[in-house]
Amino acid sequence: MLNKEPGVRRLDNWIESFMEYASFGEAPYNTLFWTGVSTVAGALRRKVWIDMGYFQWIPNFYVILVAPPGIISKSTTANIGINLLRKVDGIKFGPDVVTWPALVSAMADAREEFVDPATGEFVPQCSITIASDEFGNFLNPQDREMVDILVALWDGKRGTFDKMTKTSGNDQIINPWINIIACTTPAWISGNFPEYMIGGGFTSRCVFVYADEKRQFVAYPKLKLPTEWHRMQDDLIHDLEIISTMVGEMELTKEAYAWGEEWYTHHWNNKPEHLDTDQFAGYLARKQTHMHKLAMILSAARTDSLSITRDHLEEAHKYITTLEADMPRVFQRIGQTPVTRGAGDLRDILNACGPTTKSELFRKVFRTLSYNDFQEALLACVSAGYAEQMQKGDDFLISPVAVKPKP
Repeated sequence: MLNKEPGVRRLDNWIESFMEYASFGEAPYNTLFWTGVSTVAGALRRKVWIDMGYFQWIPNFYVILVAPPGIISKSTTANIGINLLRKVDGIKFGPDVVTWPALVSAMADAREEFVDPATGEFVPQCSITIASDEFGNFLNPQDREMVDILVALWDGKRGTFDKMTKTSGNDQIINPWINIIACTTPAWISGNFPEYMIGGGFTSRCVFVYADEKRQFVAYPKLKLPTEWHRMQDDLIHDLEIISTMVGEMELTKEAYAWGEEWYTHHWNNKPEHLDTDQFAGYLARKQTHMHKLAMILSAARTDSLSITRDHLEEAHKYITTLEADMPRVFQRIGQTPVTRGAGDLRDILNACGPTTKSELFRKVFRTLSYNDFQEALLACVSAGYAEQMQKGDDFLISPVAVKPKP
């Protein structure tokens, strides 16, 4: 039975209920889940934390939805969660098109205080959520100062952020906290991210949620909405308001600590083969932090207990690990030359279209690849065993070659 008491939750699991509410569109479930995570994070702000003595884990995320243009309605999906969050009193939002003065001003204006229930002291925080339909409008990857400050903000270091106050006059930002959900395409990442950013600090702090196909075809979403859809919306906002009032340190149970210690040793002794490269070293070093940030959100989505159980950590591990399969697809073309990038394009085209004449293959890529680069890229594909070339009249027939998996 639906609970109508004002301070009592109506939903057993906010994220699962959100996914059901948002499921009448085309977006894959992984994008719905991480949009729900970002929304709960935005409600929690810096008012809950896990204390590790030397540092704190705080429940913010940099969620980046990555998909080819027009495939999964990335912006629409992100805004389903953000529009719910906008209904909650006290939540501050930053500009989606950012300059440093605008970001600094937004964070300074977001300052508020809450009472730490353990000490009775007033604690200041400057917390904002940013939703950007185009990641490129928010972040200039060539701006190292901007990238470095976003790295520091994700870490959640306590105290005054001195570097930011120098750029903004009298604005003082104490205990800054920023939560981001943004949308982009694989092409934008490959064309704009310098290679140093991948092995470096920023991308290892992001959660890249990749999708390349619709979950279902929905021409008119309104026709799919059930009669109780507005009630579902009201329940989500009601519980999100309760989540936004949670305050205090989140504690791991003894079973959670035991599982976390066992996982930690296994993690460093058994790195996934496809991620055991310099490109993903930063992510692997921060996987534990990602997991505990997510565990806080999974706990808050269900209960006000401020307790993190073994089940929360195991579930967080599952969701974080699931993303790893697509990480190489997101970053595979960063730092490549036109020839190596072209070779990847040719391989994808051949795998999708099958045997194709050389002239037709060039027609498919001539807008982005010179003929000399095309020749070198095609030779690379043949030499690597991904394609074979046979004479066909005055032309050549280029055929894909299936690569057998290692035994």
